[in-house]
Amino acid sequence: MIGIETKFGYNAGKIWSVLDKEGSLKKKDIKKITKLTDVDFHSGIGWLAREDKISIQDQIYYKLDKTNLESEIGKNAGLVWRILDIWEEADLEVIKSLSTLDKNKIYEAIGWLSREDKIIKNKNKYSLKY
Repeated sequence: MIGIETKFGYNAGKIWSVLDKEGSLKKKDIKKITKLTDVDFHSGIGWLAREDKISIQDQIYYKLDKTNLESEIGKNAGLVWRILDIWEEADLEVIKSLSTLDKNKIYEAIGWLSREDKIIKNKNKYSLKY
């Protein structure tokens, strides 16, 4: 079984490749070309944001550029990190109820933390690497 670092990094690579070839695209177009699920798309966005490689224009179009997503995704990653630091492990529903973030924002945060090599997934639960 592959780790989330490998999976999320692969998803980020697919998004990066499409944007490199096509330029600015909407989420639905990126997902259609890459065939990524919502989870895979948002985890890839979080990964790319942590790498400072993706930005969003007009809240619609993603493009390769210095990120403008750091304040939102980085803040959400910090929140998810704090939840896991306190709870030690949590599934998506627990993180969702404790954070008030929607599923997509949680996966962006998890993608960010995965790029930092700070999170692991065991079955359906996430925990921090120490």
